[in-house]
Amino acid sequence: MVTRTDAPTRREQILREAARLFAERGFHGVGVDEIGAAVGISGPGLYRHFAGKDAMLAELLVGISGQLLTGAKRRLAEADGAAGPSAVLDSLIEGHIDFALDDRPLITLHDRELDRLRDSDRKLVRQLQRQYVELWVEVVREVYPGLAEPSARSAVHSVFGLLNSTPHLGRPGSLPGRGDTAELLHRMARGAFAAAEATD
Repeated sequence: MVTRTDAPTRREQILREAARLFAERGFHGVGVDEIGAAVGISGPGLYRHFAGKDAMLAELLVGISGQLLTGAKRRLAEADGAAGPSAVLDSLIEGHIDFALDDRPLITLHDRELDRLRDSDRKLVRQLQRQYVELWVEVVREVYPGLAEPSARSAVHSVFGLLNSTPHLGRPGSLPGRGDTAELLHRMARGAFAAAEATD
């Protein structure tokens, strides 16, 4: 994920607060007025930015899937053959850990609300996710050549499940420091891939 240094736009503020509220109380448990209040504008004022809550949900879930894929492609391009496959895999893991630690409401939202998307948006999310998985599978098989393709794909999905478990780790203040948590998740991801190769 790209770390922003500039101030978020009003649209980004709305999406961030919508994600937080949807994750906390469910999509149907949050009104437009509450989202507006969280960013300091009237509920009807949100309609200058979004057609409604459904549009916010679609942008959140399609957006994060696209961002993960774009970020992974960028990491591969930056390596450009200079880094070995192992370093590329480490970079992919680091990028997904950044998402898992910094965008925990979106993980909850995806798990609970994906089926609420229109068919076209849901299919787009799935398409982006498949591309993201296949990009990982290719790199994982370079690092762990003993893994057959189906096993590598299963291992990638399993590692995503591990990394995306962060919403269940407790409140942010109850976790170890961010750096320690990221390091632990990274070791566990690498360990999972190594274990998959050893048993394939």
